[in-house]
Amino acid sequence: MTEEKLEINKESIKDKIFEIRGQKVMLDFHLAEIYGYETKYFNRQVQRNIEKFDSDLFMFQLTMDEINYLSRCQNVTSMQTKGVKGGRVYLPYAFTEPGIYMLMTVLKGDLAIKQSKALVLIFKEMKDYIIENNYVTYNEFAKLSLITSENSRSIKKIENNMVNKNELSEIINELTDIKIPKEYLVLDG
Repeated sequence: MTEEKLEINKESIKDKIFEIRGQKVMLDFHLAEIYGYETKYFNRQVQRNIEKFDSDLFMFQLTMDEINYLSRCQNVTSMQTKGVKGGRVYLPYAFTEPGIYMLMTVLKGDLAIKQSKALVLIFKEMKDYIIENNYVTYNEFAKLSLITSENSRSIKKIENNMVNKNELSEIINELTDIKIPKEYLVLDG
């Protein structure tokens, strides 16, 4: 693999970020590819420095159910496991954003440094985009809360003024009585 092919950008990274256990993660084989390692050597480096990855905050191993889910729902085709020809012996590891930053302290070499810098910049750019385009200020949130509260009160008023089944039968009986003046508006629906 040449360094040219390993050049990463937002588009190439976007398809390699998954949500698992409520966290955005990247899988070991994708990270190995980015850093120019074979997956087994990449994971060997991590295992040699396991004290840096000692909690689920940094990385965790996927379950078979998670692999099946990703394979079905997110088109992860390279997740074959033990028992499948060409498959992996071990379940893949998922690295959280802090785990990916921790990898930067483990992986050495010019390519690792270059790719680490690129990943940091891409993650920062993605976060900035989210903040700039989806950020709701406190004032906007307060306004939305007030509008929601007003709408809830209005709906409650409407519900209180609605006719229930028992009252509806009384109204129908009154409509059939010719002596009573008719002051009802009947709406379809």
